[in-house]
Parts: sequence; C-alpha cells; structure tokens
Amino acid sequence: MKTKKSKIQFIGIKSLVWLAVILLSLLYSNVRADGYKIKIQIIGIQDTVCYLANYYGDKTYLTDTAIVDSKGKFTFEGDTILPGGIYIVAGQSNNKYFEFIIDKEQKFSVSTEVTDINGKMKFENSRDNKLFFEFIKNNMVKRMEIESLKKSKSQILLPDSLKSIDKQIDEINTSLEAYQQKVISENPGSFVSIVLKAMQEPEVIDIPILENGREDSVYKYQYYKQHFWDNYDLTDDRLLRTPLFHKRLERYFANILYQHPDTIIKEADIYINKTRENKEVFKYSVWFLTYKFETSKIMGFDEIFVHMVDTYYTTGEAYWSDSTVVASLSKRADALRPILIGGTAPDLILIDTNYSFLSLHYSPADYTVLLFYEIDCNHCKKEINELNAWYENNDLGLHVFAVNTDTSLVKWKKFIIDNDLKWINVNGTRSITPDYHQLYDIRTTPTLFLMDQKKKIIAKRLKTEQLIPFLENYHKNKQ
Repeated sequence: MKTKKSKIQFIGIKSLVWLAVILLSLLYSNVRADGYKIKIQIIGIQDTVCYLANYYGDKTYLTDTAIVDSKGKFTFEGDTILPGGIYIVAGQSNNKYFEFIIDKEQKFSVSTEVTDINGKMKFENSRDNKLFFEFIKNNMVKRMEIESLKKSKSQILLPDSLKSIDKQIDEINTSLEAYQQKVISENPGSFVSIVLKAMQEPEVIDIPILENGREDSVYKYQYYKQHFWDNYDLTDDRLLRTPLFHKRLERYFANILYQHPDTIIKEADIYINKTRENKEVFKYSVWFLTYKFETSKIMGFDEIFVHMVDTYYTTGEAYWSDSTVVASLSKRADALRPILIGGTAPDLILIDTNYSFLSLHYSPADYTVLLFYEIDCNHCKKEINELNAWYENNDLGLHVFAVNTDTSLVKWKKFIIDNDLKWINVNGTRSITPDYHQLYDIRTTPTLFLMDQKKKIIAKRLKTEQLIPFLENYHKNKQ
C-alpha cells in the first residue's frame, strides 16, 4: 500500500510539472498575442536606424529601436502592449518624421514617403490612425486656404472686398470646428475623439451685459476658469502621453489662475481631487505642482511648495516617493516654513561694532530691511551702494539691519566706515541665536528681507531696484 501511494504521489507531482509548463507556455503565447507589432515604410528615408518614442508630460522617452532596410522598411515589435497615447517616429538625428496614435490597435502597418510624410500617409488595420490623419490632412488644407486668403488681403484696398475675404475665413474656421465636432460625435469611443475634445476651449455662454453696454469681463473670466477642464478627462492617463496634457496644466496654473499663493493652493487641491481616480494622472499632477513651486522664482510661491509637501508627501499620499525623497522634501519645507511671507521673522541676536548684542525684534522701525552680505562680494557692494543711497533719503521710517557674514571683525568695521553705513550693523558670525543660514535659508549673498513694524515678512529675496517700488506701493496702499 505504501509503495502504491508513493507511486501515485510521484505521478501527481510529475503531472503538475507538465501542467505548469503548459500554463507558462500558454501565458507566454498570450503575452506575445497581446504585444505590439508596427510595420513602417518611409520611402526615401536615409536613416539606418529609427526610434519609437512616447510623450509623458513635457518629456519624450525612447520606447523602441528598429533597423531600417534598403527600402525604408522597419518594424517596432514587443511582447507587451504599449500604454495608449501619441507616439513619435524619429530618425537618427532626432528628426521627428511623424506622430501617430497607439491605443487598442497595436498591430498595424504604416507607409508614406519622405518627401510628403502626411500627404502620402497610409494605414492598414488602424482605424484610429486613419481617422487621425484624415483630420490632420483636412486641417492642413483648410489652414493653407486661410493663409492664402490672409496674404491676398495685403493687395486689396476696397472695404467690401476685405469684408468678403474675412467672411470666407470665418466660414472656413466654422467648417473646421464643425468637422472636428463631427469626428468627436461619430466616434465616441475612439481615443482620437478624446484627443480632439481635449483640444477644444470652453465656450463662454450667456454673458451678462453691464449698464455701460459692455460684456461682464469678470463673469467671462470666472466662467472660463470654472469650465477650463470640461473637455478634458482627468481620469484618462492616455492624455498624459500626449503633447496636450502638460501644456494645459502649465497654462492653467501660470496664466489662468490669479497668481497668489492662497488662490493657487486652493485651486491645486480642487484640481488634484479630480485626478484621484487615475493613479498615473494623480502622480504626475502632484509631482508637477510640487516641482513647479519648489523651483519658482516668484516671491512667496515657496508657500505653495510647503503646502504640497505637507498635504501629499508627509501624509503618505505620494505613494511613488520613498522615505529618502519624502525626508528630503520635508527638510526643505521645514527650512522654508519659518520665513514664509506673512509669518513673523525669526529673531536674530548678534553683536554690533561695540560688541554689544542686538536683537532684530527689538529694533523698532515702521519697516526693516534685513540684509545679509559679504564684504568681498561685488554683487553685495552694488546692492549696498544702491540701498544706502535710497536709505538716506527715504521718509518711510525704514531701518536696515545689516548682517555681515565674514569672520574678520577688523575688515568689517573698516568696510562700515569706508561706505558710511549708518545702519544697524551686526556680525552674523558672533551670535547667541541659531545659525542665521538655517534660520533664513541663506544660500547666496546678498539676500534681503523686508518686514513691517511687527517684524512680519512682507517681501523677500528682492534686489534694491525691486524693493524700492514695492515698499513705496505697499506703504501707499496701507494708508
């Protein structure tokens, strides 16, 4: 009995091994069946190698490489399906031959001629791309007609003839919009329709008329902003792999929104919430906004960066970021947090030229310029000269709390005398407070901060030529 049982077990294991082999074989066959195979011929091409690249945000990435034969034929082929989007066929000199769509159809053929890429373009087994290039060709023809009509206007003087040409241009533009809408409505499930719809701008309707007879521009702006994303599916990551997504995202946050940290923070959260259903779009959006405002040169926008880190990274929502990245971003946000505009400036207690300790907070003034400088820095000398000339003539109750960052007290005192600096002069290397580099995130000199009477930061990292009009305008509006 034992021997028989043992034999049955052996046969069972052997069968399982064969079953595993069969299953793996079937799985491999299915993977290959679901892969991509794109045959391309560009007659007249000189390249011996061509590349397939994909968009991702504002970047392009290499997807595949193919050898070109003497007839201009080459094939991109792989075992796994490609993510949907717009792809690029490029030559060895980074020259882009054409763009095309890859979505559900991933096994098809393309042929064209190098002398007329779009005009000679033909697709087999790709309905999406036939539709896509029919639209492109129609658009090109109509745009050429418009350009021809515009050129003809320069040779015409009669007003009626000019009106006739303008009417023809309007009719062509109307036909272009109608054709685009026709493609969208007749192909609701096509990625082509999704791309064309994403290209459309929101149409502002029912604009109120003011008492002066003009349209309400505030209403127009608010309506446009509220409907900016109406034609854009923020849950479709295929759009992320087109040239459209990043440009629209950049335009919204740089040009459409009122450029103030409070407004952008509010709108960033609203926008990001719309992307949560798609991990890839959510990931790119959070990354884009974090990087954009971390590297922004606009004063005060570091507050947006701090918000992004606090809201999405330290909370664990940025699932793609490891602990090292989160720690680095958190450290940067913590360095900026104490010196955000609107917050109270960290106090500094430093020695003056009489070796007495002076406090920034206990230096009374309507306005205080906190200046960090080095004696041997030429940029610092230029800034000091401009600031000093204005300081002596201002009537705004302005004081300068000038922090020298050099260790030589002798050189420092001589510099003060030579430049006739009637400021509050202190030395940053002699302190009973934490390192000023950390407190004020000093990475370069000169660096200026502007504070009000309560030592709240109202401006920072401005040059004197920017500081003067800023403070004068701020003081005027305050009164």
